[in-house]
Amino acid sequence: MARLNRSVVCSRSSLRKDLDEPVVTVHQSIGEAKEQFYYERTVFLRCVANSNPPIRYSWYRGRDVLSQGSDKGVEIYEPFFTQGETKILKLKNLRPKDYANYSCIASVRNVCAIADRKVVFRLTNKTAPASIKLLVEDPIVVNPGQTVSLVCITTGGEPSPTLMWSSSSGSLPEKSLLKDGVLTLPAIASDDAGVYSCIASNNVGNPAKKSTTIIVRALKKGRFWITPDPYHNDDNIQIGREVKISCQVEATPPEELQFSWLKNGRALRSSERMVITQTDPDISPGTTNLDIIDLKFTDFGTYTCVASLRGGGIPEISIDVNISSTTVPPNLTVPRGKSPMAVREGETVELECLVSGKPKPIILWSRADKEAPMPDGGMQTESYDGVLRIVNVSREMSGSYRCQTSQYNGFNVKPREALIELIVLYPPAVEPVWQEVRQGLGRQVAMNCRVLRAHPSRVLRYEWRLGSRLLHAGTFDSRDDTDYTIRNLAREGYGEYTCDIINQAGPGRCTFLVTGKAYPPEFYYDTYNPLWQNRPRVYGYKLQWTQMNPNAVDRIMAYRLGIRQTGQQRWWEQEIPVEGNIQKGELITHNLTELIRPEAYVVRLTPITRFGEGDSTTRIVTYSEMSHYDP
Repeated sequence: MARLNRSVVCSRSSLRKDLDEPVVTVHQSIGEAKEQFYYERTVFLRCVANSNPPIRYSWYRGRDVLSQGSDKGVEIYEPFFTQGETKILKLKNLRPKDYANYSCIASVRNVCAIADRKVVFRLTNKTAPASIKLLVEDPIVVNPGQTVSLVCITTGGEPSPTLMWSSSSGSLPEKSLLKDGVLTLPAIASDDAGVYSCIASNNVGNPAKKSTTIIVRALKKGRFWITPDPYHNDDNIQIGREVKISCQVEATPPEELQFSWLKNGRALRSSERMVITQTDPDISPGTTNLDIIDLKFTDFGTYTCVASLRGGGIPEISIDVNISSTTVPPNLTVPRGKSPMAVREGETVELECLVSGKPKPIILWSRADKEAPMPDGGMQTESYDGVLRIVNVSREMSGSYRCQTSQYNGFNVKPREALIELIVLYPPAVEPVWQEVRQGLGRQVAMNCRVLRAHPSRVLRYEWRLGSRLLHAGTFDSRDDTDYTIRNLAREGYGEYTCDIINQAGPGRCTFLVTGKAYPPEFYYDTYNPLWQNRPRVYGYKLQWTQMNPNAVDRIMAYRLGIRQTGQQRWWEQEIPVEGNIQKGELITHNLTELIRPEAYVVRLTPITRFGEGDSTTRIVTYSEMSHYDP
């Protein structure tokens, strides 16, 4: 029985059939670890390998087999939760003879011809887990374009540990270089920032891991906004009242961010009327505010906020804000004729909101009619010119869109907003898209084409055609389908009928193939003693079949029988006449003779009606010594 089971496993190509190299890991009992890792302590050697079929493990000390009970200082067991997956060798209170070479042999008893696998571990009084040291700072702050080298060295471990590096991003940068524990990142970029970890392993104890964080300096997304006097609920700047200019920048690292202010190109210092403040440097994005108390005409001018990093190495960001009598809050309108916007599915459309005011703020676009993402995948899309451009419009994008002023690069006042309706036109979706209709001559054929959805859904036109010839046309009223009926099918009525249902976006098409082809016959495979032999070198075969849907088309007048030996190309054909009408389920029989033993044959059967040949079906007839009888 064991042999049978093994052969069954090997024959299943869908199963994985191999044996990985086993791995031995070494651990000391918890709570007993000292600086000298293994000295008169209990030690566990764990052997693990992946395999299909299941593994049998064997332990050796030198050349001696270790088994449960063979040595009082040795215990061998499988953890309950890993039955069959691992085998643990426990050495209790190490003795001098326990310092030796230990072999773990993983075997599947030659199932599927898979050879045994062996691994050797040398246990000595110097065996110890890996320990490492990073010769770098943490964190490491660098400028983009610099080359960064991370040095990791081993400070202990027996056997000698192997070193590897990993990144919090999941993979090391493609351009990184690794040699002797040194990871080099040339021309570092912002995308390379993150946590890098050096991991050392020698299969003794747990792997050692040390990490450092690389921070790449950056300044981005400089923005500003103007806040009129918050104590008077003003939307406009007014002489004699307060106005605040705020400037915001995303900085890495945020604690290095510093701001300075200029007025008309000259440095500006904080005073009783010009109060400069900055948010907590640990908060990102960093923000600085310039409060102008009791605004005067002489305060009009261009104020410049300059953001930089104390570490240098990257360009500053300068933001100019003009304060004058023409500085006014925004207004938002939709140009005439731009809502609603109708566009065909698959085209490109631009939704436009006109923004006035000085300065002009960033415009935020979102869906107004439902909680749904914008075409770019986000819940909001920013626009600097008030235009939302949508490429390859789909019907799911129909609906209301909101354009709204943001506080950025404009006034920090109640948002102005407007709505634009987008109408996506798409041709009718219809059913059936394609349908075969089999019918005999002189009978009625009814075809129906139905609209599932369309926009616009009214007014719809329809056109019925046979080939290119127009048969019938019209428009829908309250219905969502159209019919065409052939009262008395003539031979010239066979062919491909199309129904185009058309709206402003284009047509949707139903196609009907009207044919007089008979359905295929269905071979009967349960014939009792179908094969006979009355001469030494030839045999006969009783071929039986039924006809699928025999009354669907004209009466079947004959079957064309084709037969050829397997492996050959030449067919022998004959017609089998049929008298009267075939009934559904009726078993039809024809004897094949003069078949050469022990050859197999391909048999093809094709029904014939007034229309012509119908669908064929084939089967293979084989000779068997056990399945014939002598008449």
